[in-house]
Amino acid sequence: MYGDPALPPDFVSLPYADPDAPKGGTLVDGNTGGFDSLNPFIQKGTPPWQLRFLTHESLLIRNYDEPFALYGLLAESVETDPDRKWVEFTLRPEARFSDGSPVTVEDVIWSYETLGTIGNPRYLGLWQQIDSIAQTGPRSLRITFNADNRELALIAGLRPILKKAQWEGKDFSDSGLTEVPIGSAPYVVDSFTAGRNVVLKRDPDYWGNDLPVRRGTNNADTYRIEFYGDQNVLFEAFKAGELSYLREFNAENWARDYDFPAVARGDIVKTEIPSQRPSGMTGFVMNTRQPPFDDMRVRDALLSAFNFEYINETITGGRQPRISSYFSGSQLAMQPGPAEGRVAEMLAPFADSLPPEAMTGYALPAGDGSARNRRNVGHAADLLAEAGWTVQDNVLKNVQGQPFTFEILLSQGNRQDQSIIDIYLNALARLGITPVVTAVDNAQYELRVADFDFGMTSFRRQLSLSPGNEQKLYWGSAQADQPGSRNLMGLKSPAADAMIDTMLQARSSEDFIAATRALDRILTSGRYVIPLFSYDVGRIAHVRDLTWSGKVPIYGDGVYFMPETWWFDDSP
Repeated sequence: MYGDPALPPDFVSLPYADPDAPKGGTLVDGNTGGFDSLNPFIQKGTPPWQLRFLTHESLLIRNYDEPFALYGLLAESVETDPDRKWVEFTLRPEARFSDGSPVTVEDVIWSYETLGTIGNPRYLGLWQQIDSIAQTGPRSLRITFNADNRELALIAGLRPILKKAQWEGKDFSDSGLTEVPIGSAPYVVDSFTAGRNVVLKRDPDYWGNDLPVRRGTNNADTYRIEFYGDQNVLFEAFKAGELSYLREFNAENWARDYDFPAVARGDIVKTEIPSQRPSGMTGFVMNTRQPPFDDMRVRDALLSAFNFEYINETITGGRQPRISSYFSGSQLAMQPGPAEGRVAEMLAPFADSLPPEAMTGYALPAGDGSARNRRNVGHAADLLAEAGWTVQDNVLKNVQGQPFTFEILLSQGNRQDQSIIDIYLNALARLGITPVVTAVDNAQYELRVADFDFGMTSFRRQLSLSPGNEQKLYWGSAQADQPGSRNLMGLKSPAADAMIDTMLQARSSEDFIAATRALDRILTSGRYVIPLFSYDVGRIAHVRDLTWSGKVPIYGDGVYFMPETWWFDDSP
């Protein structure tokens, strides 16, 4: 995105991969819920999320040891003009799908158009910014953009490429379990039992084995994904030796629950991996498309009533710090106190439409650590009264006598979120609020979230050191009412849109950082999400013979490179 790539033209492998890692073994992963589709590229159905990354490839691939630089995968070369108004890719002549057929320019163009028009809505944003896409040679194509967005040349290289001929005469958008998309990646679906498991095999004839970006990666011969009813059942399965590894996101669970016999014997190893990426946002999002969450005073009140300090001590033993903003923990995070310098200049034209704290400074309300959290609950009551809500006969009502109520939508089996909400309900009861808490299975949950059918629900957005076009998907006004979009809070903010555009058009790192810090202020001061714990350390419990290079990329914590660059070591 800025400057030159970190790796030289003759690099041997990605810096966190071992090019001499042995191949072999069966890696067993675990998911909760079930699945009713093997097509991860459409909106309909619930597929195993891993398939997008295991079975399909893109023209370019990331190096997770630098903020945003891409290297050739299906493409052997990439060319773009100084303003990045267009990008041209040339395919590798050896690139093949798993059925042995070559990856062609026709496949690439069809994939972009199909995903952009009838695929999952996450692909729509790029497609809308493409002016034309055309073949320029036997193995080359050019994409011309209609927007001033320097990141598009990189984003375009990350779209999955599918085989066009597979879908002739078939309905791509309704494929479910009847058709397994053919990809070019190292793994292919070997078998599956609907709703229970999917078994993938490493393609012995995978075309890209000798590429530097693939050396030392995808080392397991078999990759099996098992499905369990909820997180508790999944954890018991791991303890019983049915899974190869498990990520633990709760520091208290990590300290308390991982003392079972397999750990004591050394058969299970606990590994902690640090990360330099932003915290992102994990919490409970409020749907501003519907009252009462369209009133910021109400959102502010519910945020004040959320007793984080007490909840953190109860759930994690106080071991995990709170997320303080969307980009906290990185140089992109908003700075304490009033906006200054370039940040203030960028926000000034929108000051009248923003919460005052976007300019003067904002920090999350801090409780006293007690169970009652008296001061913050009192402040919440004051804010609600200001918004027209008062307690009448022990029930919070407006001037028309209508009770304050909303639905909290949860996914079944998420024991941590349910435990947090159970504590939160006590505080809300003291305000005269009795929400409806609904827990549904994964399939229903995904459908309801896609239709924005919730008042409050769980929320997680991982953010990078190079935020860009995906920010429009997360917070852009154009996505707010698009079913299936990731703008769950329904944010429609000209200021946020302008900061995202500035990030995408920035020619210097100084302007880019300032625009991101300004966006962080807009999002955080808008009180759209009740933040929870940060996950600055990856906690991975794994079988003893599953190992890795020990080289941690800047996008560490295991999310991105585990298990792709891990391998089974059968040495004593």
